[in-house]
Amino acid sequence: MTAHVYWDAVWRTDEGRDDWSRPHPWVADTVGPLRARGGRDMLDLGCGIGRHALHFAAEGFTAHGIDRSPAAIEHARRENTRRGLTARFDTGDFTELPYPDDSFDLVLAFNVVYHADEDGLGRALAEIRRVLRPGGIYQSTMLSKRNTEYGKGIEVSRNTFRQPDASDDKVHPHLYTDAADLVRLHEGFQLLSAADAEHAPGSWHWHCLFETAGGARG
Repeated sequence: MTAHVYWDAVWRTDEGRDDWSRPHPWVADTVGPLRARGGRDMLDLGCGIGRHALHFAAEGFTAHGIDRSPAAIEHARRENTRRGLTARFDTGDFTELPYPDDSFDLVLAFNVVYHADEDGLGRALAEIRRVLRPGGIYQSTMLSKRNTEYGKGIEVSRNTFRQPDASDDKVHPHLYTDAADLVRLHEGFQLLSAADAEHAPGSWHWHCLFETAGGARG
């Protein structure tokens, strides 16, 4: 996953941060169900400037965020201090998470793990399964094949495209999926729900909720 190179530059500007400073409603709506399940610990994977981890911390959860962008983590830590919250933010790689097994009741990956090919996604998912508790929830977005960017550029791996001339993060690999792919790629998870949602005109993303199996890990 190399898209953090692009996003690190974005997070260094006020304008770039502004578009990503408020929690997405679909993520914010997870607070109630997680609390009802007795969940208390969450990890925001690819947290960027920390909007979701900070939201959960403000709601009383023990919140962690991790991202490969130093600029993002520096800003998230400053905002955490400014708001008097207790979230923890780490710089790190999604395929080598610095957390013990069975650490979290919720792992969130919003617009993150599809910045890879299928092999890279598989390595990230193995770590997510490892750090989730049995019966834990994995909430993620995946790029849909309905997305108007699907098929553009060079196919560097199965369903994975990069656009060498792009001016945004599309210059880095992006993985696109349909419903069958979601099931195929998420071995070891039970799919609870998936909705193909339009984030912006033509920008379709799967909104997925998965549950870990009762303790067994592949």
